[in-house]
Amino acid sequence: MLRRTAELVAVLFLVSFGTFWMVSLMDTDPAVSILGEGQTEAAYAEVREDLGLNDPLITRYLSWLGHALQGDLGTSVVPPYTDITDRIGAALPVSVELAVLGMGMALIFCIPLAMWSAHRQGGRIDRMVSAGTIGVLSIPSFLAGLVVILIFANTLGWFPRAQWSRLEDGVWQNLYHAFLPALTIALAETAMFTRILRNDLVTTLQDDFILAAKAKGMGTVHILFSDALRPSSFSLMTLMGIGLGRLIGSTVIVEYLFALPGMGSLVVGAANTGDYVMVQGAVLVIAVVYVLTNALIDLSYGYLDPRIRRAHV
Repeated sequence: MLRRTAELVAVLFLVSFGTFWMVSLMDTDPAVSILGEGQTEAAYAEVREDLGLNDPLITRYLSWLGHALQGDLGTSVVPPYTDITDRIGAALPVSVELAVLGMGMALIFCIPLAMWSAHRQGGRIDRMVSAGTIGVLSIPSFLAGLVVILIFANTLGWFPRAQWSRLEDGVWQNLYHAFLPALTIALAETAMFTRILRNDLVTTLQDDFILAAKAKGMGTVHILFSDALRPSSFSLMTLMGIGLGRLIGSTVIVEYLFALPGMGSLVVGAANTGDYVMVQGAVLVIAVVYVLTNALIDLSYGYLDPRIRRAHV
C-alpha cells in the first residue's frame, strides 16, 4: 500500500505539471478573455501581471499546486467569474454517475453473453455474439446516441432526451433521466467487455481445475459462475478501471446529445472560452479520479486471486 501510494503521488504530480504546462501553450490570451478585445496593451499587461502570467512557469505551477492541495482551484477568468471548485462539484457527479451506470449496465449485459459464447465456443451462438460485438464497436458513439434517442425518446416516447434530474430531486427521477445516456455509453463498453471476458473464459475452461469440476459432475452453470468467472475477470477488471476513468472526462458527445451538465461539457466549454484555470482544475480532478480508480482495481486483484496476496507477503 505504501509503495502504491508513492506511485500514485508521483503520477498525479507529473499529470498536474504536464497539464499546467500544456494549458500554458493555449493560443487564447486570458487578459483578452477577461477584458475583451479592443483594450490597450497596457491594460492587458496589467491583467497578466495581476494573474502572475509573467512569472516563470515553475513558479506559477507551485503557487497553483499549493492552493490546489488546500482545496482552492481558483476562480474562472471569464464571466461570470465563478469558483472553480463549485463548478466542478456540480459537474463531476453527473459524469461519475453516467460512467458508473454505463459500466454497471455493460457488466450486466456482458457476463451472460460472454459465458454463453465461451460455453458454445465455435458454435452459432459464439459466432453471432462475435459478429454483434464487432458491429457495435464499429458504430461511432454519436451515431449510437442518435439511434437510442430515435427509438426510445422520439418513436416510443418512453424516456426524455434533453432533461436532467439530480439525485437530491429523487432517485427514481434521476435514474429515469439518466437511463438513455447511460445506455449509449453501455453499448460500446458491453461489446468490448464481452470480447475480453469471452476470450479469458475460453482459456480458463481448458484448465485442469475446470476439468476436475466437470469430472465431479458439477453443473455447467455452477462451473461458469463459481469456478470460471472469478479467475477470468482480471482483464475485465483492468478494462473497467481504465474505462471508468476515461469515461468521466470523455463523455463529451453523450453529454452534448442529451444536454447534460457534466465534466466533458465543462472542459470543452472552458477550452473554447480560454478559461485556462477551469481547464487546469477540471483535468486535475479527472486525473485524481482516474488514478484512484485504477489503484482500487489493482487492489481488487488480491480478492480475485489469493495467490497475488501471498506473493506480496
